[in-house]
Amino acid sequence: MSGHKITAVIGACFGDEGKGLAVDYLCRSAEESLVIRHNGGAQAGHTVETGSSRFIFHQLSSGSFRRADTFLADTFLPDLYKIEEEAQQFCGMTGFLPRIFCDAGAKVTIIDDVLINMALETDRGDARHGSCGMGINEAVMRNEAGFSLTFGEAAGMDSSALEAKLRYIRKEYVLPRLDYLGLKNIGEYGELLKSGNVLANAAAGMLTGAAYLTPAEGLAGIAKERENIVFEGAQGLLLDSEYTRFAPHLTSSRTGLCNPLAICGAAGLKLDAALYVMRSYRTRHGAGPMPGECSRESIGSLSYDMTNIDNPWQGSIRYGLYPSVGELAGAITDDSAGFIGSTVLFVTHLNETNGFVRFADGDIPAERLPEHPAFRGGISSLILSHTRYSCDCKALAVK
Repeated sequence: MSGHKITAVIGACFGDEGKGLAVDYLCRSAEESLVIRHNGGAQAGHTVETGSSRFIFHQLSSGSFRRADTFLADTFLPDLYKIEEEAQQFCGMTGFLPRIFCDAGAKVTIIDDVLINMALETDRGDARHGSCGMGINEAVMRNEAGFSLTFGEAAGMDSSALEAKLRYIRKEYVLPRLDYLGLKNIGEYGELLKSGNVLANAAAGMLTGAAYLTPAEGLAGIAKERENIVFEGAQGLLLDSEYTRFAPHLTSSRTGLCNPLAICGAAGLKLDAALYVMRSYRTRHGAGPMPGECSRESIGSLSYDMTNIDNPWQGSIRYGLYPSVGELAGAITDDSAGFIGSTVLFVTHLNETNGFVRFADGDIPAERLPEHPAFRGGISSLILSHTRYSCDCKALAVK
């Protein structure tokens, strides 16, 4: 296979960096784009604005306004119940819906994963982990326990067979899991986890959602005619399941180059570039440590964040200064160690900080950031965003 340009879009921090904007930017001029969702699931919320439209993408790719197709890889956790609503909303806004491919081996999230997640976070009270309440970690644990359900399996069942499968999982895994957790004070979630109607409705909804997806066996078959392939990561490097510094407040997936490199390798493709997205200041939406945390007012004249709104699961979005260039660069250089493609920095929200990146020991003009010794000369290009629109982004070569 030749003629591909393949880029991995990766959050450099705790998430909410602007990955949707970056994906839209990469898909804006390509004739045939394919965007791969490869980690996490429906908990992602990537916002794209075009001037006339604004949409928050959860499972559809952030290249959808550019008619880029979506591929849900086997490392993604599709939520079949929720995908219909997102597809209908997007199609209702635009009048079209790009194709959505899904690896037949992708393991789906089920309703009981979501209910256990919500019950567990509720029971933790003030000690919450900051979960989005979408069942991602519970789905991972259920799969590891041997009770997986793949997209191919679910799509091949009728409603009664799928409901029976969900009942089996509940009896053999979910109820023992609840006993093990010893959950208390879970109220309505406990009732829903005992309800047969919940499973019947879930099965019907999952099959309706599955009809929006086209089964695929890996990336190779659908990559052939694509001139532009983009991996759209969710969350950020500091939430990677292997980044133990901030445990247990992590996501249950690999957020960096791990999945894109493995998926490309299996398809006989070469990843060309790793694009790391960061705001001009630090944010975190959810519980857990956040070095450099400060008041919102200390950052600058920040716009109201319409995506990261207050909610019962993550609370309010938090703000901070980067402690140092070394800390920022460390996660990026560790993730890209050994990568032979180009490494790109994509800095967003610069309009809110007058073109500077905010550090605890002093601001740095964004265009000077790649020159810092902490990056070891490893940044090949820089993309700067001073607005919410990808058409305004400016690409700079790094000397």
